[in-house]
Amino acid sequence: MIDFLLIRALFISALAASSAWFRSPATPLWAAAGGGALVACLAILVELRLRKITMKRLLGTAVGLLAGLCCAALASVVLGHLGLDTTPALRLVEIFSLVLFAWFGAVLGAAKGDVLNLSALGDVFVGENDLRHSWKILDTSVIIDGRIADIADTGFLDGVLVVPQFVLHELQMVADSADSMKRTRGRRGLDVLQRLQKMTNLTIEVVQQDFPNVKEVDMKLIELATLYGCGIVTNDFNLNKVAHVRGVKVLNINELTNSVRPIVLPGELMRVFILKEGKEQSQGVAYLDDGTMVVVDNARRMISRTIDISVTSVLQTTAGKMIFGKYDERSHAVHPVPVRVQAVGE
Repeated sequence: MIDFLLIRALFISALAASSAWFRSPATPLWAAAGGGALVACLAILVELRLRKITMKRLLGTAVGLLAGLCCAALASVVLGHLGLDTTPALRLVEIFSLVLFAWFGAVLGAAKGDVLNLSALGDVFVGENDLRHSWKILDTSVIIDGRIADIADTGFLDGVLVVPQFVLHELQMVADSADSMKRTRGRRGLDVLQRLQKMTNLTIEVVQQDFPNVKEVDMKLIELATLYGCGIVTNDFNLNKVAHVRGVKVLNINELTNSVRPIVLPGELMRVFILKEGKEQSQGVAYLDDGTMVVVDNARRMISRTIDISVTSVLQTTAGKMIFGKYDERSHAVHPVPVRVQAVGE
């Protein structure tokens, strides 16, 4: 910032000195220097304004200005072929037409510049804000969970993954926690980040942007996503709801997992391993390979056995999918867990 201020000050001084040096003898020194400094200040104001304009609007303004100048040139040619004498009034009309056509062309081009598709012209014409729309911000929960690395490893996730500095700080605090469970989860999250950095189809971008007035990390993530115009990758239920309310795009790992689970319909037969007893009497609980819980009636006595059950219903909850089934020992086979018998002498 200081370098820009110094360059601008040198620019104003140079233009003021040049105007004073090349002034006409009838022009006072202070008037020439002041005029040069005023022109330099106006140029700096235009430069500051142009810095806030997107590439689409800037290109639209240039195209509109060029079209306006072409229209002014055509109008001047038409007026010249009318056989009118070169009078001051004709010159004034030509100047007015030049200014008006150029003004309307630039204004209309800037207003319609947002409809331009610069991606078809190459990455050179795509601004940084346009590139940020495709970024994905990772929160602490999805990093610790670890499934984001498996998804990225399959090739379904690519591009730029953003890890804010405040998320890294929270992850480090979890890894340095006195609680052994939290410490293990935090270190696993750091290992997941290292694994993501080694993937060639991904770019991990650590941003220093912070919001000191916002205390909660979840709200900082939403503010950062709003600022960049990109989405958040998470498996936090509350963050998911708040982000949707704020109009922020959310990629929920839990929703992705639920969507790729196999569809089970009532009446189908399944083979499950009863792991433990359920809450209700005579219930047994099993789990599928993807972690889906299966509650089976009349299966309490079948703990530690593999049985065939009939699906009665499927319940979709915010935490995932639950399958309810029924075991009928009269019509279904029981598959006991194989037990290895040790031979004498082994």
